[in-house]
Amino acid sequence: MLNLFFPEKATVIVGLEIGTAKVAAVVGEVTEAGGVNVIGIGQCASRGVRKGEVVNADLTSEDVRNAIVEAEKSANVEIASVYLSVTGGHLTSLNTHGVMSAASDDHEISQPDVAEVLANAKVFNRPSENTVLHAIRQHFTLNGQAGITDPIGMLGGKLELDMHVVHGVTTRLQNPVRVVKGLNLEVEELVFSGLASSLALLDNEQKQMGVLVVDFGAGTTEYVVYAEGVIKHTGILAVGGDHVTNDLSYGLRRVSPARAEQLKREHGAATIEGAAGQSITLTNEIGCDDRRVNLEHLRRIMVARLEETFQLIDEDIGEQGFHEQLRAGVCLCGGGARIRGIDKLAEAVFSLPTTLGRASSVGGLRSATDDPELATAVGLVKYGAIRQKALPRGGLVGKLKNLAGSLGIF
Repeated sequence: MLNLFFPEKATVIVGLEIGTAKVAAVVGEVTEAGGVNVIGIGQCASRGVRKGEVVNADLTSEDVRNAIVEAEKSANVEIASVYLSVTGGHLTSLNTHGVMSAASDDHEISQPDVAEVLANAKVFNRPSENTVLHAIRQHFTLNGQAGITDPIGMLGGKLELDMHVVHGVTTRLQNPVRVVKGLNLEVEELVFSGLASSLALLDNEQKQMGVLVVDFGAGTTEYVVYAEGVIKHTGILAVGGDHVTNDLSYGLRRVSPARAEQLKREHGAATIEGAAGQSITLTNEIGCDDRRVNLEHLRRIMVARLEETFQLIDEDIGEQGFHEQLRAGVCLCGGGARIRGIDKLAEAVFSLPTTLGRASSVGGLRSATDDPELATAVGLVKYGAIRQKALPRGGLVGKLKNLAGSLGIF
């Protein structure tokens, strides 16, 4: 089985994202008050990852090493361990339900009772090759009273627990771990990328009101639904910015993927507004004549792919019945959040107010907290700080009390 937890106290926490387009390492320092300040960043273009998963371990190892070295120089620290994000089409999520029944209704709920209902909630049909990545507590219900965050010490004969579980193929989760360990670094814990991003961007009020976080990366798009203060739903699409680039390469004809990526970044948008009658002159590539590209056509290609991606997410959360719970709207992050007008397109598809994400409750380097592409790595640091804060109390009770209202993860 894959060992996902290596709890060890530290004042410096490092979040590492091995993404499709980039490898990012963010170094954070936990303050005495329990806050987090970003003190260093390291980044490197990613060459060995496709759709969020390692496909070339040697290239990925080189890229991770370069990002770590840059982060060490930036923060003036020596990095020994990281919190590592993971994603990919093999990850699956679902909501489960656990029940524990006592002999009488005047039974006082104890730690073993909570452990039993947790274990029951984790029993569900999953492929034998899969490992549970996260088991995220939502709410306890005691004798019909819902919304309980900590039932220990209360009286009741029937304890229930709703839980959100994320699981994935063990071997595919091991691949990035092997890369990191090959560099003599320890992996403190694996964290779903979408969860990390939401931790970086959201405050407690947004989580309570209900919000959809969409992390539009190069190879994948992760999304997370928060409502009533807890995670209600997560999902992954094996579609991202690279697919937009490929669409442009085919749709514009005789345009290489590298040139299509450049056009996307310099002239692309999620709207055709103002593009009518406009054109772009392409400088000569080897073996190609100078040519002009219709700007409206370019943007229509982009809008089609971006709109389809948002529609798939919208259909999924609609089927789950979450539309009415998203009073705080939509929050976008990832490299795709840099596309001009993408917030307006999201508003049109989801029929919800949309904002571009910025790290909340995190101080330090503005280049990290203001960059939507670093949301996952920053969120990993915040995740690590919450995890380590829970450790001193020890045991299940300590984790229950310390993580309630922040992660709800055991």
